[in-house]
Amino acid sequence: MSVTLKIDDKTVNAKEEMTILEAAKEADIEIPTLCYHEELEPYGGCRICIVEVEKGGRSSIVASCGYPVEDGLKVKTRSAKIDKMRKTMIELIAPTTGEIGGKLLTLAREYKADLYRFSSRVVVDPTKCILCGLCVRRCAASLWDNAVGFVGRGIYRRVVLFPEKSQNCGVCQICLEVCPTGKIPSTGPINSIPFIDDVLAGRK
Repeated sequence: MSVTLKIDDKTVNAKEEMTILEAAKEADIEIPTLCYHEELEPYGGCRICIVEVEKGGRSSIVASCGYPVEDGLKVKTRSAKIDKMRKTMIELIAPTTGEIGGKLLTLAREYKADLYRFSSRVVVDPTKCILCGLCVRRCAASLWDNAVGFVGRGIYRRVVLFPEKSQNCGVCQICLEVCPTGKIPSTGPINSIPFIDDVLAGRK
């Protein structure tokens, strides 16, 4: 069954089970993302894919990667409000990354983000990781076994390697294809993502 909605004043026909992001991509309408991958379940961590939806005369800001399409829905992917929010999100991410590269740098340039705006207020060790979880989820989906995973919470949350499961990391390297910051180099995650034992011992 299909539904009809408007995205940026363009009439779009989409399958009922689609999200706004999927419908937009199928209609060649660009919505930026950092933590999304078409082969993985939506994560909704980065919030860069926010859009404004109007339903029943009321509007709200939602993450397009997880919001289902509806008949008659009106969607704005760009506006002064949305652009300002995306710009602020990029600026908040920047202090945690250190040297910025990859997709994040492209977005920072597009939205004219001040990458040093919050550097004096956010006290963290730059790791060039935005905790988007793409490498973790891609590893799990590809190998059915997590060689890469999360440890810790809040500002102490880190992506780590599990030694007993990382034997194939040198040849697999599938995680580097999805990393949006360029943290994982062409040689793979072994030298760029710390082992869990080192993180727990405070050595990384």
